[in-house]
Amino acid sequence: MNKFTTLAAGLILTLASPALAEKLPKLTVYTYDSFVSDWGPGPLIEKAFEATCACDLNLVGAGDGAALLTRLQLEGERSEADIALGLDTNLTAKATATGLFARHSTNTTNLDLPIDWADDIFIPYDWGYFAFVYDNTKVTNIPNSFEALINMPDDFKIVIQDPRSSTPGLGLLLWVKQAYGERASEIWSGLSPKILTVTAGWSEAYGMFTNGEADMVLSYTTSPAYHIIAENDLTKSAAKFEEGHYMQIEVAAKLASSNQPELADKFLDFMISDKFQSIIPTTNWMYPAVIPSEGLPVGFDKLITPSKSLIINSNEAQEVRDEALAEWLTELSR
Repeated sequence: MNKFTTLAAGLILTLASPALAEKLPKLTVYTYDSFVSDWGPGPLIEKAFEATCACDLNLVGAGDGAALLTRLQLEGERSEADIALGLDTNLTAKATATGLFARHSTNTTNLDLPIDWADDIFIPYDWGYFAFVYDNTKVTNIPNSFEALINMPDDFKIVIQDPRSSTPGLGLLLWVKQAYGERASEIWSGLSPKILTVTAGWSEAYGMFTNGEADMVLSYTTSPAYHIIAENDLTKSAAKFEEGHYMQIEVAAKLASSNQPELADKFLDFMISDKFQSIIPTTNWMYPAVIPSEGLPVGFDKLITPSKSLIINSNEAQEVRDEALAEWLTELSR
């Protein structure tokens, strides 16, 4: 083939490639911002799934989990989303009530969760415990309960997330409510002076902590694993609270309005596969919903284990949330 024939062939391929790419079916997944970040699981999962599906996986950051659900409610059946990934069990009853989600057909009998799972709409992909993370080279008098946190020096400051937009923020509300019941307002009254600020999402809050702007940040018992594994940094720890730690189980579901229902089902099946689950521990820094064949990475063995697990049934979480949110708003506005 002479150079002119080669040039012509190359031109034809160049012109044809975009057209071929446009014909690939596109699956749009709404998720939270940290999931789609360069350091999150999104890029690796996109590459891995596209290798199996002959499709274009479009991951869209939509704020934190609670903000994600709000966006889907606003968009309704007009939403471009095929899948929502990043809600948790505190929101699943509310999400189900919207009628926006469809039943799945994925076999979930192999899940490795601390609780039994039976839900025909939502599928877990990871889980963890909320905790306050601190720098162990700077904080030596470590609070071991919410009451101990209240009694820290006046200049001791924490950063938390807004429960109206953030699933960790909502988890904190339910953690306090589950642990203290009718005393929840009293706890928030005591915590209020310690709160430096309330951020819309997790990323902003954790960034403030790592920048040295706060002594503690609401995060997860697994967060120190990031510093241990990715940074070889042993200075970040999670405080173990005597009243126990509230559990978060993160889930995904297919939208009833999806125009790619079969591809969405394929993604949900892939989500609990060994390939997907092996990516979670060292990118999303949570426990995988299914322990991968290679096991958990070295570093997870250094994490604290709560003495008591706290969780509210998803069907009760909405009612408890409304009461807890009212208490939180009242005490923080004083």
